[in-house]
Amino acid sequence: MTSTASNNRTCKKGHHYFKTSDCPTCPICEQERKPDSGLLSVLSAPARRALENKGIETAQDLSKYSKKEIISLHGIGPSSIPKLLEELKKHDLNFKIV
Repeated sequence: MTSTASNNRTCKKGHHYFKTSDCPTCPICEQERKPDSGLLSVLSAPARRALENKGIETAQDLSKYSKKEIISLHGIGPSSIPKLLEELKKHDLNFKIV
């Protein structure tokens, strides 16, 4: 794969990065805003954004949704579910039963 000028990008904060997809998200900004602890800290950036877009920031927030609802979110992949279940378990919570 060869690098083209259209794939070299600069975000609003001035970070330079290379992206092969049309996704506008700066990977450097995403890494900088990743929490150090809590539910969102164990997830990949797409999964984290999916939960943030639904207003889910804590295990308590997550427990208000069914597993099916969470799996349906764009950005939540198969590797996210075990991580989410573990976080719920730490707080003696579970997904909402439908």
